[in-house]
Amino acid sequence: MRTVIIGGGIIGVSIAFYLSETLEDSTSIHIVESSSRLFASASGYAAGFLAKDWFSLGAAELGALSFELHKKLADNNNGSETWGYAPSTALSLAIQEGVGVGTGAREGDWLLNGTSRAGVSAGNDVVNEDGTPAWLTKQKSGSLDVISSEHGCAQVDPLRLCEFMMEACRTRGVQVHYPAKVVSLRKDDEGSLIGVNLVSDGGNVPSEITCKDIVIASGAWTPAVFKRLFHKSTVSIPVSPLAGYSLLIRSPRHSELDEPKYGRSHAIFSAPTQTYSWAPEIFSRTGGEIYIAGLNDPRLPLPEQATGAIIQHESMTEVKKVAVQLMGRVVSMRDAVAENDLEVIREALCFRPVTDRGTPIITRVPDSGLGRGTQTPHDGGVFVAAGHGPWGISLSLGTGKVVAEMIRGENTSADISRLGL
Repeated sequence: MRTVIIGGGIIGVSIAFYLSETLEDSTSIHIVESSSRLFASASGYAAGFLAKDWFSLGAAELGALSFELHKKLADNNNGSETWGYAPSTALSLAIQEGVGVGTGAREGDWLLNGTSRAGVSAGNDVVNEDGTPAWLTKQKSGSLDVISSEHGCAQVDPLRLCEFMMEACRTRGVQVHYPAKVVSLRKDDEGSLIGVNLVSDGGNVPSEITCKDIVIASGAWTPAVFKRLFHKSTVSIPVSPLAGYSLLIRSPRHSELDEPKYGRSHAIFSAPTQTYSWAPEIFSRTGGEIYIAGLNDPRLPLPEQATGAIIQHESMTEVKKVAVQLMGRVVSMRDAVAENDLEVIREALCFRPVTDRGTPIITRVPDSGLGRGTQTPHDGGVFVAAGHGPWGISLSLGTGKVVAEMIRGENTSADISRLGL
């Protein structure tokens, strides 16, 4: 295949996974990751929530394909044990004192303005009081509605999923370079792409990798990578970074012993209220873990490396405060007071790659967009796969499969015609 994939997160690894799936020798596939630690941003710190039909028209087929691929991968590789794959029930939490789910926001805007993504689901608003998870604190004037179909949502631990897929790629022969950086292109006398120059961490002398295909799947760093390699191009990659905080916790009311009783994970989506101005999202995972996120900060600048993210104390304190309100032990139901008996396992800040249109960019860049003096061989190309926003884990496998098909010159398994530049 002679392919270089720039970016070792869930999207890049998924592309390598499906590209190497049918090859006897995958040593010509290279993953290049600049961070000193794998999965140090959204791929490792995301919620891991999967949905089948929560997507707009442009990404609908990709979403359905990816959801089925997640289930198939889990069924064939003991995913329930290896990376915590489990069916999930999604519920909207409405608290009457504040703004109800879906109000005050146009469809698709929830990512940028802080409203809940529950508003874009295909739910049926069926009350399911008996299925309420015990770890969720009952709220004064609060109500829960089921917003997912029985087989339409699932949950994974994204870090463990990434680690499984990376190991599978390595076993097949895929070469992984990290920390390393693609610094320039290699071209023949006619300007046709023949490879890249790579500098490993601490090194000064570039090494050469021969390739006919380059895939830029660097998450929020994708525009910078494209500009560095194709500096004469007039094409702009419209992907922006969105910083998001999260907590991974344990609760005395949620343990591994409780999981067989529920038979599935739970996802809770709340709109802003008078108490908190952002939209909390909470996900239970196998292994007794609970994940809470939803506080985003578009003002935080993107660090040079994923490991350079610096948590702002005030923002993390706010996430902890809301976690206690929604999951702490009830002290006074009348006054809606809860106390903190939660154990914090991990605090995290990551940068999601977002687009203004709310759907990812998955495309081959035409030679005319690479800049004067650069072209690709007739059987090669430059591809971009980025901008998945909060759906990177959910759309990852489908993205990996269709990009692998594009590289091989095959018809794609999902319609991505609306996901171009």
